[in-house]
Amino acid sequence: MRIAFSALIALFALCFSSAYAQDAAPQWSLAIHGGAGVIERSSLTPEQDAAYRAALQGALDAGSAVLKGGGSALDAVEAAVQVMEDDPLFNAGRGAVFTAAGRNELDAAVMNGSDLTAGSVAGLTTTRHPIAAARAVMEKSPHVMLIGTGADAFAASVGLEQVDPAFFFTERRWQGLVKALTEAGQPIPERPVGAPLPGAQAEIAPPLNEKKFGTVGAVALDSQGRLAAATSTGGMTAKRWGRVGDVPIIGAGTYASNADGCAVSATGDGEYFIRATVARDICARIAGGAATQAAGQAEIADAERLGGKGGVIVMGLDGRPAFAMSTSGMYRGAVSSTDPARVAIYADEP
Repeated sequence: MRIAFSALIALFALCFSSAYAQDAAPQWSLAIHGGAGVIERSSLTPEQDAAYRAALQGALDAGSAVLKGGGSALDAVEAAVQVMEDDPLFNAGRGAVFTAAGRNELDAAVMNGSDLTAGSVAGLTTTRHPIAAARAVMEKSPHVMLIGTGADAFAASVGLEQVDPAFFFTERRWQGLVKALTEAGQPIPERPVGAPLPGAQAEIAPPLNEKKFGTVGAVALDSQGRLAAATSTGGMTAKRWGRVGDVPIIGAGTYASNADGCAVSATGDGEYFIRATVARDICARIAGGAATQAAGQAEIADAERLGGKGGVIVMGLDGRPAFAMSTSGMYRGAVSSTDPARVAIYADEP
């Protein structure tokens, strides 16, 4: 059954990708994701389904506006991800899940395919846009990765917007933490200082099955032929001991290389994606001659054999986006200079 299910997912992912395979190669192209996991039609009302699709469209609009204006792939992926970081529907930025201690700790990474420069951050608590902090690490520091209070301090020092930690609080994610800790028999922390009173926030979405990898990401090719990738996440609900997943690990959850001809952003079981070096391996497969869809699906299958599920978005130098997953859904979308914007949620969507 697992083989059949994986084959079915690969077929539908190929259909979604091939919808963009027109004769004329796009001058620019953008693909995004908002997390993969147990996302089924029965878990969303029509209104909630529409809300997610509108949110994905908003991210595509922001990124494509940059590319239409002749902007860089790097600017485009940052713009798209920032929109999702500000949207409480996604587990990144303002919609981030909580740690077991009742904190929002944010990770992000960005990579420029044209010169292999990269930047990442982990454990941010006060920087509004972690993806902007990751880019600042890449461009304004001699380092690749910064973590914790030092990363927030660096972000503040270069002028990035700082917020009270309560800015990231959402009732939906808090109740997800309470449920997870209760089921695990662990103590529930005090409600964060500055958080709104219970019931004060409007219900934006149901407390979905938390077996969802809520990372957000974007990959792009610009009109100058440059590739870039960006990824941002709030991590795992009830994570402990300063856990960090694959997102800020260059080569695991994020990678871009013009030399290899690919840009990748991943979402999934971080521990397994780190061990499988998912993003870098996809690029190596493409450099070796594999098609983007085949490379993504093969790597996702390798991660699944280790025990990890999730998905990836892949952009090649031809501007054709590929989507691969081993889950029942992945929030995703794509647009290019030759193809209109499309969004999808469930694995069986063409």
